[in-house]
Amino acid sequence: MADFLKTVMPHVMGRLPELWRSCGETLYMTGAAGLVSFFAGMVCALVLTVSRRGGILENAPLWTALDKVINFFRSVPFIILIALLIPLTRVIAGTAIGVKGAIPPLIFGTAPFFSRQLESALAEVDRGSIEAALCMGTSPVGIIFRVYLKESVPGIIRGVTITVISLLGLTAMAGAVGGGGLGDFAIRYGYQRYQTDITVVTVLILILLVTAVQALGNFLARRATH
Repeated sequence: MADFLKTVMPHVMGRLPELWRSCGETLYMTGAAGLVSFFAGMVCALVLTVSRRGGILENAPLWTALDKVINFFRSVPFIILIALLIPLTRVIAGTAIGVKGAIPPLIFGTAPFFSRQLESALAEVDRGSIEAALCMGTSPVGIIFRVYLKESVPGIIRGVTITVISLLGLTAMAGAVGGGGLGDFAIRYGYQRYQTDITVVTVLILILLVTAVQALGNFLARRATH
């Protein structure tokens, strides 16, 4: 079997340790950036939801400012965002290259996207449930946790699933500027050195990761719905 694999994908078999290290880097970047983006996006989405017109804590100036900031970061292509954030990335991570240098741009590119996903999920919460909670004297904090977050769990899970899949794509894109991970591995060897088998295997690994995330997200969303 080993001889067959060496014949079919010689470059991959010759760089297996580096391939596994690249997989680990991709998972690390996805996990670290995803965790921070989850909490940052959650806060932003909740603030947008409660401060919008007709919200339980209506605040037009706050809503407008946060909405514009989120729109700005969502409008900038990720490859440009990486370059734009280089000074800030150096301050935060101490470097603008490698895995550490890729995480801050990944957060700034993912958190606004997730906040919009979560905002849409929160918007689906029945207004009647919110009004009932208000009539019962529930505090704004209580409404956030007992109504908004509790009632929108399936939507939140779907939003997390979509965001993680998007984040996997961004980690691969970060490889174009030396961000490490599978994207960097595929570009350095598969693209620049014309080692097609490395490109194919990298794509297959990413497809497997996306498929696994989507399957897990669908399962959890179904369980939460029932």
